[in-house]
Amino acid sequence: MTKAIAVLLILTMLIQIIKPLGLPGLRRRGDFWKLAIIAFAAWAAALLLRDFT
Repeated sequence: MTKAIAVLLILTMLIQIIKPLGLPGLRRRGDFWKLAIIAFAAWAAALLLRDFT
């Protein structure tokens, strides 16, 4: 699960650098770091959920 999340979020960061997604808060190429924060939070949540199940 965590590998799939990592791959998908890395792909979205690459797409954001090439052509911005246009979502609110993600309109510039330099906003890819926001996706990295989201990726870290999703990865941490997946790891925590894995430990508690």
